[in-house]
Amino acid sequence: MAEECNHECSSCTAECSSRQTDKSQFLAPMNAHSRIRRVIGVVSGKGGVGKSFVTSYLSVLLQRQGYKCGILDADVTGPSIPKSFGIEKIANANDDGLLPVETRAGIRLMSLNLLLEDKETPVIWRGPVLAGTVKQFWTDVLWGDIDYLFVDMPPGTGDVPLTVFQSLPVDGIVIVSSPQELVSMIVGKAVNMAQKMEVPVLGLVENYSYVSCDHCGEKLFVFGKSHIEEIAAKYQLPVLAKLPLTQTISAHVDAGDVEGLEGDWLSDAAKQIVTTLPIE
Repeated sequence: MAEECNHECSSCTAECSSRQTDKSQFLAPMNAHSRIRRVIGVVSGKGGVGKSFVTSYLSVLLQRQGYKCGILDADVTGPSIPKSFGIEKIANANDDGLLPVETRAGIRLMSLNLLLEDKETPVIWRGPVLAGTVKQFWTDVLWGDIDYLFVDMPPGTGDVPLTVFQSLPVDGIVIVSSPQELVSMIVGKAVNMAQKMEVPVLGLVENYSYVSCDHCGEKLFVFGKSHIEEIAAKYQLPVLAKLPLTQTISAHVDAGDVEGLEGDWLSDAAKQIVTTLPIE
């Protein structure tokens, strides 16, 4: 047992005899009006690496393949998922719980920004309140029939990621990074946290890998040489994608039209998800 144990195992990652119990006892109950088959976390060790775009576009690709997808926006203090889909409305509720907002293609979303009258209202909450809100998005939202629920995590390894790993039945995670050398250490933290929480890592996605010259097609590595292959080899993980820095992606996301994008940037990642975590 840890030297200064407070016996609150739900917020502790230490390995000791007191917490050698069935993980399922910590899982929050799914809403009675939900049937979610697979839960996939999209995580990053630091902010600003395009994690929310990866979450959004993966859901778009799988929805196009005929799967029913949803996104739980767990990045409570920086919710950007509704903006990517051009959603401005407020989520409704009934006696049974909160109703997710559907995109044009039928992807179901729940985000704190869907509950705020003023989208620019800052969320100045402490960690336990943030974590509790994310848990409520699982227990109190009427998700309905969902094949793949993507959870857009906040960056880092704090209260909210810990709550998601412990309270939701996460089947696997995708780790998003950028090319800077510092990211090697940061990705390592995310991988090690997943291993401690016994959550499989499906693979790595590198965003902002390069800029392709419009005139000659040369790839310009504006953020430095990629280290993703070395990191993947170190942890024996597949590289799922190397995304370019392109005006096409940013223009569609800024316009709230991520569903209008046409590109194969994350096709291999989507295939890995479907292959590794098939819908039974």
